[in-house]
Amino acid sequence: FFLGSSGPFRGAAAAVAAATAQSLRSQSVKTRPIAERIEWLFALADAHTTEYAGPEAWLARKRYHAEHPTAILVLKCMDGRINIPVATNTPAGIIQPFRNLGGMFNLGWPHLGETLVEAVGRCVAQGRQALVVITYHFSKGSPHRGCAGFGYDTAAARRHTFQIRQQVEHVFGAGHATVFPLVCGFETDEDALILHADTDLDGGGPLLDLSALLDENDERGALDALGARLAGHLPRMPAGMRADLLPLLRGNVAHIAAVRRASRAAARPLDVEHCEWIMCLGRGFDWLHVPNVALIIGPYSPDLADPIRKAASIIQSNMREGRIPDDGFLVLSSAPYHDIGVDRARAILKAGFMRDFAADVIRKEFPELATKMNLRTTVLSWESRTVEHLD
Repeated sequence: FFLGSSGPFRGAAAAVAAATAQSLRSQSVKTRPIAERIEWLFALADAHTTEYAGPEAWLARKRYHAEHPTAILVLKCMDGRINIPVATNTPAGIIQPFRNLGGMFNLGWPHLGETLVEAVGRCVAQGRQALVVITYHFSKGSPHRGCAGFGYDTAAARRHTFQIRQQVEHVFGAGHATVFPLVCGFETDEDALILHADTDLDGGGPLLDLSALLDENDERGALDALGARLAGHLPRMPAGMRADLLPLLRGNVAHIAAVRRASRAAARPLDVEHCEWIMCLGRGFDWLHVPNVALIIGPYSPDLADPIRKAASIIQSNMREGRIPDDGFLVLSSAPYHDIGVDRARAILKAGFMRDFAADVIRKEFPELATKMNLRTTVLSWESRTVEHLD
């Protein structure tokens, strides 16, 4: 794993290896009866809590943040194939995700704006800069494996990310000394990142495609070339931010190489088609370190019913096409809390509301699918990443 020159996570590499193994096992889990799949899911949550709260992992995160202080926030689609920590070989707790249908965001949305400003404010109070990675996704193998939220129109999805970048600059300033918005494509066939240049204003500028970099070099050559290529591609990004971004990009190069090796050996079938059987609503799902099992809907859009409809449609299609069993699916709500007492009590109400709201939408608009719906409610402690089951 390529997580910084001093490798602060080498001692905790088992966590990433375990996540990779879980990803492989999820290929067989998704064919099991729904009760077994749900049992597997919560066992995964418990295992993550144990690992995350352990002394070695805690110390490793402290070291990592000391060596790479830039906070990394990622705005991305609810699509279960978009799993940036897995694609960059980054353990949980480093990247803060924001998810919505198609990666569609508007910083004018009250809850999203407040949540993002609060997240950045916490970083700034600690003397840290923030890198806001704004993503769109597509498949190079087939347009119809791209983003359903944008009607498989990659150009439209790309244009939207640049609109978000403008909003980030409006809120946090265009000087980029503290908050830097970076537009990235994510190619789902190989989990490859494509970085747009910081001089690119509309998506038509230069690209740093990590899969292409690997095409031009062997893995070691690509890793060796990455630092210089990044500096030339993002000259306006503060040097410290570039240094903190580099481990993620190195991890992505290593991940792409591993995907290609596994595909050649037929050891890892590409998760290029939707296979999700979980609809997650809320925040606090970074323990779900397994791609292509869940559609994760953040609580940001004023029209929360829209992404719920899209997610229900995808799960229904997965059942009809035989990609997952048709015996059931899971609606899982989660709300995180920082402090016990009032904060946790409010999280319980939020999680319950999102569960009931999603269930009502599905019952009204997908009555047949609703008969196969399983509901679970959780809250999550940000400090320990403990997932508490409420039902």
